[in-house]
Amino acid sequence: MTTTAPTPADLLELFLVTAPGLEPALLAEAQAKGFADAVAIRGGVTVTGGWPEVWRANLELRGATRVLARIASFRALHLAQLDKRARRVAWGDTLRADVPVRVEASCKASRIYHAGAATQRIERAIAETLGAPISAEADICVKVRIDDDLCTISLDTSGESLHKRGHKDAVHKAPMRETLAAQLLRLSGYDGLEPVVDPMCGSGTFVIEAAEIAAGLNPGRTRSFAFERFASFDPAVWERMRAATPATPPTQRFYGSDRDGGAIAMSRANAEKAGVADWVQFDQHAVSDLPRPDGPPGLVIVNPPYGARIGDPKALFPLYQALGRTLLARFGGWRVAVVTSDAALARATGLPFAPTPLSFTNGGLRVALHTTGALPTEATAIELVEPEATPEDVASGLTA
Repeated sequence: MTTTAPTPADLLELFLVTAPGLEPALLAEAQAKGFADAVAIRGGVTVTGGWPEVWRANLELRGATRVLARIASFRALHLAQLDKRARRVAWGDTLRADVPVRVEASCKASRIYHAGAATQRIERAIAETLGAPISAEADICVKVRIDDDLCTISLDTSGESLHKRGHKDAVHKAPMRETLAAQLLRLSGYDGLEPVVDPMCGSGTFVIEAAEIAAGLNPGRTRSFAFERFASFDPAVWERMRAATPATPPTQRFYGSDRDGGAIAMSRANAEKAGVADWVQFDQHAVSDLPRPDGPPGLVIVNPPYGARIGDPKALFPLYQALGRTLLARFGGWRVAVVTSDAALARATGLPFAPTPLSFTNGGLRVALHTTGALPTEATAIELVEPEATPEDVASGLTA
């Protein structure tokens, strides 16, 4: 295949998938990475490019959970028409006859309403025109969406979700996905040039992501992808692409802590496997014992327990209060970002959060990112008490 710029006929529409509410962050990342025609839509961002851009999106984008490449689109008003037009798709340009595939179809507001029947027609078209075996367990997935009688056929070029970077074996309870951590770091204003502290680090995701960003390490550098088994794949171009960006050791350090010794052991192991162990530090202690690192201020980012993860939210007020007291007393000049599903818990910190937090979904749960500007440099004596429930809290079920 050619490595020159693709002609208009070679261009694909790519759909970069993310969680609802996080589309603006992924749009900003795609634009910063130079992807063409980036537009945010519900559930993700569309861009255009040839196959090398597909590979680069999987390799470089930290916030996308999956990269879909649209290879065909046509109207289909009934199953016979779907069958006929699916057989005209140039399957051999992208899929290999010796690699099994599976088909996933969905139908919405269309005269073809039976997803199972649509799946069978596409499977038959692939099997009889290309010769590729069909298997429900296949790693290669063809996604078919029929919406308002328009059939769009896409290939899942990623395979496993992109949050699986390939260098994180140890996982703590209620883990933060790497793709989400990268998005939240960006939305908190992190640009790779400042220190980061996570005082409830779990398996170290925020800290490791921050170190990787600072070092310029591509998130997909150690894993494999579905596109490596496509007919359109060029191994030589891919290897040059993957080797093109060596790490640049950051000048700042990144700090994580947790009261759970097992979490600290996991974090250290994950940092070692990710290749960032020289730039991070993990220590076991409670939030109230959190020290301020030497050097310039940066970002404190934390994903504390909250009601949906822990049970009774009232039991968590002391933890949030301790977090707020510690940060206000010791982290003047630092910015703070807190992830929680419970607005009352966020208020319990006493931190000067912006009035409108960013809301998004995480595993089907509605959560929010609460952020501050630089904290006051002069600590102010404060006495935090459990706030009274507001009518909004009661209506949202945020009180016990």
